[in-house]
Amino acid sequence: MRYFKALLLTEGAHGMVSQVEGLAKALKLDFNHCFVNLKRPWRYFPINLVPISKSVIDGKIPDQIENQLLISCGKNSIISSLFLKRNNKNLFNIHIQNPKVNFSNFDLIVAPEHDQIIGSNVLSTFGALHYITKQEVESSNNFFSKYNLSEENKIVSLILGGPNRYYDFNEIDLGNIFLLIKDIFLDKGFKLILIRSRRTPENIIDFAKKFFLNSAVIIDFVSKEFYLSALKISKTIIVTCDSTSMISECAITQKPIFVAKMKAKRRNKRFEYFLNSFKEKGIIRFLGESTDYWKYPALDETNRIATIIKERLN
Repeated sequence: MRYFKALLLTEGAHGMVSQVEGLAKALKLDFNHCFVNLKRPWRYFPINLVPISKSVIDGKIPDQIENQLLISCGKNSIISSLFLKRNNKNLFNIHIQNPKVNFSNFDLIVAPEHDQIIGSNVLSTFGALHYITKQEVESSNNFFSKYNLSEENKIVSLILGGPNRYYDFNEIDLGNIFLLIKDIFLDKGFKLILIRSRRTPENIIDFAKKFFLNSAVIIDFVSKEFYLSALKISKTIIVTCDSTSMISECAITQKPIFVAKMKAKRRNKRFEYFLNSFKEKGIIRFLGESTDYWKYPALDETNRIATIIKERLN
């Protein structure tokens, strides 16, 4: 492969960062990550109506990038990618997710199956790419030893996302999830670890502390180290239904994953397709279904896609 460096473009959301950095690492590239957005009012326009101009970009991007791969993810990175492609003729640009502009603007598009797009330059993934590796999980330190927790315990970890266009992430929904966890796991001798994300509202963390009192270890700050450690020592993992990225990340462990459903503000067919396909593959069950232990083949789409890209670049 003729490239040694990559320029990454996202707006900074965890799921997007995880995807672009995961792909760059799998390609064994050094990378520089630029966080970009669109200036108002352009960020509210359909992307095909936004001019390809540096004047609409909110964030710093280089004028020239030589012998680099460009990997972008998310709507607000598209104009930056197209601008750099226009001004750097030898640039090879990859976009993750459906760009919703003409696919010919990109050398490659990497999109999850639930985006349901096809094209000669489209690579489909089962679930989302991410930056978590199984080796990274297995080699992580036990940050929960100070809480007297280890792999010898029966541990269930709850990974919390946060509100988005489809889920409010309110105390009623979370209260129902907490009650199920108490009935299904805590009352049967499991220890609970709660891991938050950047999107998790503070009031939900406070609510969890009041609900569980001393029956859970609640990590109330964002920490990749504690996240990896929780994935390592848990027997079972629960993930809220708002994040395809977190569910895909947890699937690297081959451990049972329960998806905790919440009431949706509106229907999202892409989420439904994703959840149903993961359920059919035996990767997830929904919280409240049978807790019999199960296992599934390793899911490592990031390295599979990286191998295909390397072949195309050689």
